Amino acid sequence: MYQQPSKAMWSLPGLTALAVLSPLVASNALAGQAITDGLKSAMDGATANLNLRYRYEYVDQDGIDDEAGASTLRSRLNVKTGKVGGFHGFVEVDNVSYLGGDTFNNTENGVTTRPVVADPDYTEVNQAYIGYAFNEKNSATVGRQRINHAGQRFLGGVGWRQNEQTFDAARLQLQPIEGLNLDYSYIWEVNRIFGPEGADAEFEGDTHAFLASYKLAEGHTLSAYAYLLDFNEAAALSSETYGIDYKGSFALTEGIKLGVNLAVAEQSDYQDNPADFEAGYYFGEFSAAFKPVTIAIGHEVLESDNGVSFKTPLATLHKFQGFADKFLVTPAGGIEDTYLKVATKIGPVKLIAFYHDFEAETGGMDYGDEIDFIAAYKINANYSVLFKYAAYDADDFATDTDKAWLMVSASF
Repeated sequence: MYQQPSKAMWSLPGLTALAVLSPLVASNALAGQAITDGLKSAMDGATANLNLRYRYEYVDQDGIDDEAGASTLRSRLNVKTGKVGGFHGFVEVDNVSYLGGDTFNNTENGVTTRPVVADPDYTEVNQAYIGYAFNEKNSATVGRQRINHAGQRFLGGVGWRQNEQTFDAARLQLQPIEGLNLDYSYIWEVNRIFGPEGADAEFEGDTHAFLASYKLAEGHTLSAYAYLLDFNEAAALSSETYGIDYKGSFALTEGIKLGVNLAVAEQSDYQDNPADFEAGYYFGEFSAAFKPVTIAIGHEVLESDNGVSFKTPLATLHKFQGFADKFLVTPAGGIEDTYLKVATKIGPVKLIAFYHDFEAETGGMDYGDEIDFIAAYKINANYSVLFKYAAYDADDFATDTDKAWLMVSASF
């Protein structure tokens, strides 16, 4: 039976309450709908990727009784949401498992009678961040993320190792004018390659990384960078570095191209570093490409001052000064690396060979030389195979070392 509304409802207080509550109810309904729509957009636009990377690494190192053999599988799953109001989320989880025993020193298993293969077994959140796109050319990200600056000589992810180096950071990437790219990151924790439980698992502190790149003309780029590293528990690695880098490409004729890469930087002690030093960095590489062969010759110098060398602890170090990894930490006398690189392609197989000659920057020591080789075959968009070899012949630094890798990757 119909009931007439009470007089109280139509009284002034009742009308006032109704006037106040109606917009709130409507607003809550609209907000709820907006949240629902946002979640739907995020889910509808989401993508997921799975990558499997199996690798066998063999190491024979003079001075260590037994050889190392590491059979490892890295499984990587990531999910990226669709954009909602310019925002998106990204989460990536890695797992490294051993297929067979750990007949190698993984830096935390205590197997000191065998050489190091720095691939601990673990499960870890490799990346987890929120990104915001102001527009197509300007963006910001906050959280655990991959940061690779230019050639990764000063800041990179060490993607070769099964545990990638990622950064807990706030990053801003801008393009204020055409051809000019600005990249600034404030980093409060570096998640290193040694796994979440390793003794050297992270660097904590206050690090500022800045890179500005300007495209002078087609094939010509000039960059300037600054890296201010302040580590809480590794003060001896705290430093400030400022430098410039030029990359140029010159087409002589159709099919023949010359390339040049020049860089110079200055590094000094910073914050709580107990040392007092100022050391330079110099790099030059000249290349000639005439299909299908590319030849490059280069010279890289990391100076030493007061017994303290120029160091790049956040770099993708495996990429530089030989794949045998004998110079991950620059020796006290600095280093000069003179190298020759030859690359070609035979059918679908890419081939690259290096020869390195290593000397001290000060003191006249002849460290040794190294030969490196890579053969890579991309089967299709999902599968690839790689073989890699390094042979370091020691003179006055470290010991003779041979390394070989076989790697198979699958992406879905």
